[in-house]
Amino acid sequence: MTAARLGHQNLGLGVGLRSVHFGHILQHWPAVDWFEIISENYIDTQGRPRYVLDQIAERYPLVMHGVSLSIGSTDPLDFEYLAKLKRLAGEIDARWISDHLCWTGVAGRNSHDLLPIPYNEESLAHVVARIKTVQEFLERPLVLEDPSSYVTFAASTMTEWEFLSAMANEADCGLLLDVNNVYVSGVNHDFDPAEYVRGVPHERIVQFHLAGHTNMGDYCIDTHDAAVIDPVWRLYQLAHELTGGASTLLEWDANIPPFDVMHAEVLKARGHITAQGGESPEPITTKSADAPAPHPLHFVTPEIE
Repeated sequence: MTAARLGHQNLGLGVGLRSVHFGHILQHWPAVDWFEIISENYIDTQGRPRYVLDQIAERYPLVMHGVSLSIGSTDPLDFEYLAKLKRLAGEIDARWISDHLCWTGVAGRNSHDLLPIPYNEESLAHVVARIKTVQEFLERPLVLEDPSSYVTFAASTMTEWEFLSAMANEADCGLLLDVNNVYVSGVNHDFDPAEYVRGVPHERIVQFHLAGHTNMGDYCIDTHDAAVIDPVWRLYQLAHELTGGASTLLEWDANIPPFDVMHAEVLKARGHITAQGGESPEPITTKSADAPAPHPLHFVTPEIE
């Protein structure tokens, strides 16, 4: 099943909706293609945030992106949470609902971190069954994002891209390819990010994420606090070429600049899209001359998006 058959159109170039930009958006109604919201910021919120969201929903396509589904957890699925997601999606006409391939808590406690899972057959069967249940409840395909990660599990028997491919095909769900996460994890686990991008099922990619990160020398942290670096742009160019294009969104969650700066950053994607068909891009590397070679294991707490 292709992304189009999953019911997902290419919305163009969008940015994450952040409260610091509410005033600018309401005053100027900028020429951005679409917005992505963090679901948890609105499912239990009324007042001004919901008023602003409703105003924006009348003028722009919206997508919901969650951080609490915890699809990889062994805790039971939270159907009260899912009901809130479904209700909000209907009220704002969300084009799709996404979350992360991760777990966020156990024994009823939310860690507020996007924690990795081992990539093996047992985990795959567990996640696929839960995705099917979620999709049946939401009455729409779920879209799941590749996480940034900092540890390698001894129990893993397949690569992350092999796991994502099997998961998407068996569960019949969509994929959100976070290009920055691929790069960050490539540094942290010493794999080739281009191999990852080539290895996922391109027909199931509904959306791309772009963001900045913090390079610590021999590992990277997914901080979303800076502009996109050139190797990530080249990786995006490769992903766009292989998929034929998908909705592209810029995330910026710390040190957030003025709205026009954020919008200008995502519009750089146009140059990388139009560059296709010309000379081959420079090789995508996760190693730099002034940084030590990455180690395969790093115990760093992931940042929540």
